[in-house]
Amino acid sequence: MKQSVDREVKRRDEKFVAKTETKIWLEACCEDNPYIAENVYCHGYDILDLMENCNVIEVVFLLYKGELPSLEQREIFEKLFIGLINPGPRHAATRAAMNVGVGKTHPVHLLPIASMVMGGEKAAGEVEAAMRFFRKSYRKPAAQVVAELSLHAGQDWQRPVPGFGQSYGGIDVLSAKLGCYLSGLPGAAEILNWGQEFSQLLAEKSAGWLSTGLAAAVFSDLGLHPKFAGPLYQLIAAPGLIAHGMEMYTKPLTAMPYVKDENYVVENRK
Repeated sequence: MKQSVDREVKRRDEKFVAKTETKIWLEACCEDNPYIAENVYCHGYDILDLMENCNVIEVVFLLYKGELPSLEQREIFEKLFIGLINPGPRHAATRAAMNVGVGKTHPVHLLPIASMVMGGEKAAGEVEAAMRFFRKSYRKPAAQVVAELSLHAGQDWQRPVPGFGQSYGGIDVLSAKLGCYLSGLPGAAEILNWGQEFSQLLAEKSAGWLSTGLAAAVFSDLGLHPKFAGPLYQLIAAPGLIAHGMEMYTKPLTAMPYVKDENYVVENRK
């Protein structure tokens, strides 16, 4: 048994703030009770004014950016939100939500569980990496980047760079359509347009846009920090995850596939 080693306990020479501060939210308290907010402001905007004059997309943008979007920014952010609002029933995060629902887990746990799966490295976890890829690459001609990848990728174009690649061995057709649509909007800026050209060049390799790349391109053009990318991607997918999970909540366990008897191997070990 190892003897314990006496260690000198040192005092942390750090000064902590007396209270937490935020630039995002201001609560104006009631005169007779400082713990009750009478008015609240989001980056200086009264919440009642925002309710009266803005939609939810504008307020989400305000929360993250500290300013309201232009008309073009609002439109492209809103269209991206709609395009990616549901990962679809074959996505692993959606399957997790469906399993939670059919298993009758308490509904409040549905979204956290599904969002955790959505946070995987090939889902929300990839969006930040895709934004950093754009930062390093968009000043080069798209054809040059494809040529450089060809020297290293060989025949494997499943995931040559974050946000682009193949889906089940071919082009992600829906993401390609969304890319064409979004790049045609007035709010499309240099990174999304570069990504659209890059995706079209990758089509020769049976590859192209993935939804994570689309989100990364739009987030980049909107000026969002890459660290926001993953959580925001999860937020966009949340309504679809909840809908699929709650759809299964009313159904029996037999509504989901299960391993058939012939696939079991029973061994008698003595």
